[in-house]
Amino acid sequence: MSQAIRYEAGADGIVLLTLDMPGQSANTMNATYRAAMAETLERLEAEREQIAGVILTSAKKTFFAGGDLNELVAVTRADAEPFFRMVQLLKQQLRRLETLGKPVVAAINGSALGGGWEICLACQHRIALDAPDVQLGLPEVTLGLLPGGGGIVRTVRLLGIEKALPFLLEGKKLRPREALKAGLLHEVVGSREALLSQARTWILANPEATQPWDAKGYKLPGGTPSHPGVAQMLAIAPAMLQDKTKGCFPAPEKILCAAVEGAQVDFATAELIETRYFTELATGQVAKNMIGAFWFQLNEINAGRSRPSAPERRQVGKVGVLGAGMMGAGIAYVSAAAGVEVVLKDVSVEAAEKGKAYSAGLLDKKLSRGHLTADEREAFLARIRTTNDEADFAGCDLVIEAVFENRELKGRVTAAAEAAALPDAVIASNTSTLPITGLARAVQHPERFVGLHFFSPVDKMPLVEIIRGEQTSDETLARAFDFVQQIRKTPIVVNDSRGFFTSRVFGTYTNEGLAMLGEGVSAAMIENQARQAGMPVGPLAVSDEVSLSLMAHIRAQTRADLAEEGKSIPEHPAFVVIDAMLERHQRPGKAAGGGFYDYPAGGRKQLWPGLKEAFAESAQQPQAQEVRDRLLFIQAIETVRCLEEGVLTSVADANIGSVFGIGFAAWSGGALQFINQYGVARFVARARELAERHGERFAPPSLLLDKAATGGQF
Repeated sequence: MSQAIRYEAGADGIVLLTLDMPGQSANTMNATYRAAMAETLERLEAEREQIAGVILTSAKKTFFAGGDLNELVAVTRADAEPFFRMVQLLKQQLRRLETLGKPVVAAINGSALGGGWEICLACQHRIALDAPDVQLGLPEVTLGLLPGGGGIVRTVRLLGIEKALPFLLEGKKLRPREALKAGLLHEVVGSREALLSQARTWILANPEATQPWDAKGYKLPGGTPSHPGVAQMLAIAPAMLQDKTKGCFPAPEKILCAAVEGAQVDFATAELIETRYFTELATGQVAKNMIGAFWFQLNEINAGRSRPSAPERRQVGKVGVLGAGMMGAGIAYVSAAAGVEVVLKDVSVEAAEKGKAYSAGLLDKKLSRGHLTADEREAFLARIRTTNDEADFAGCDLVIEAVFENRELKGRVTAAAEAAALPDAVIASNTSTLPITGLARAVQHPERFVGLHFFSPVDKMPLVEIIRGEQTSDETLARAFDFVQQIRKTPIVVNDSRGFFTSRVFGTYTNEGLAMLGEGVSAAMIENQARQAGMPVGPLAVSDEVSLSLMAHIRAQTRADLAEEGKSIPEHPAFVVIDAMLERHQRPGKAAGGGFYDYPAGGRKQLWPGLKEAFAESAQQPQAQEVRDRLLFIQAIETVRCLEEGVLTSVADANIGSVFGIGFAAWSGGALQFINQYGVARFVARARELAERHGERFAPPSLLLDKAATGGQF
């Protein structure tokens, strides 16, 4: 027998199958697995009369990781037919297992995601170990795919269409107790020994077990698509899905199709439908973009590729946060959530308490949903101490400054914090634009100064941009990297420059939207096409969130800083629009009650009707594609400039940073992958067209021209 699946027949007639892929830390559905499963099934079928039942478990820390993404990312349109046949074979194997005529139990000792969970669904009984690191579910949609191993067919037949769709469309990972509550698991147990003993007990008690859908008289829970209640839901589902995906993500649409179509036919035909849609997605470009970024590149970042290798890993025990506004309050929350002691300082204890109340509000929501206990809430809040005195930073091994974007203010508070904290404390600034090397002049030890740029809202945004100043040491950079991972965020590392990477690129997006408004492009068209391109929020709406006053302040600070260096800030057509909104119309943004949008109390925001008069709309509006291209191309070009200048040092940091930090179109796999999938030479040609029409800011940088000339990619 193959090593990949160990076959042990017990004296009680129960066969224990242990999944243990050789040479891998996790089990995957690769060619070795498929061959091993074929061999195992032949033996099970040959020995069927001597078998009382079958238990599937794993020798790895996880149960089964799912499909082999190295295989999936390599599949092309030319491979569609053999790929389709391979997926059908894999499904036939699971079908043979569940129709063996003997009870089959999944003893789930670790996470079972994607293909791993599909193996579990093919077992008549599912028992999971109730451990904090065990996750179950079908997250394929997050990589541009759908569950291709029977996951849609079985989930729909198990739960019914309406209850199955959220699991399939959102790719949510469930803890064992959540899966039990949802009806996806039958039992949870506290130990590995109990897993196997409960599995044996169930097999002996249920010798005639079958899957619900194979039992006589089976009816789909909740009714088929023709049932009035289901039909009503399905009538609006496509429109709701389109509103969410804006047509940029094909996977959710195909999942809905496979679920609904599969619910109207027999099991084998439903699996065939699922395989067709799966093949279409797996051979398509969007899945390749998303697998490349959100699997391979994200894993590369999380494995510490950008972290200096020499310094040993260190955990932060106590963090000081300067400023209890929106950002400081969020940093305090995520730090306390990771078990770190926090000192939250503001000009008054009352202001600091207001920042702490932000954490209390988030915890109250969790408490009301049963996600934590009252005691856990109190213990969490006890980790956040409020103060108005720098002396309370004593014992802090990290201090993060999160005050207003003003060089003098930042310098004053960081110097005072450094004096009070531990002698080797790392001092960090959450600035989004001011160069770290300049800010480091305010402290005694610039080698221990670093940028930690969080994104708002901190508790939801997954990224932190770590900025290395000219004097930042490897030790400091490593400690900053370790802290970001300690608070369960994704770190990207960039070198110092004005605006670093994310703020620079984000600025090109908002400025391009504002420039179009100034040219007479309809505000509704700008906002709608931004979302159609895959951006989560339009450039006018996001400018309101940031505030036009802050944008003008950053421009003034930049102008003053550059004047000291004998340089000037390049003019941009967006500046005229910002100044007009501030000076002529007194509409600085959302916080002040209105900007490009009105914010009625208790109602939905809507575009300010005065925009058409303030910025006269042209009778001749541009093509929708022109608007989308301007918004995406300008960001991709600026990202290349960051790579060319050495601000960015890796393609992975560029792609993950652009999606996680500024919401660059996720379907593309990130700003540099957007260029790759467009075709580098085609991208250069289109950028030149845009430069001719709209200005030199679209001119392709040298690095981009070199790639196009040599046929290279990022």
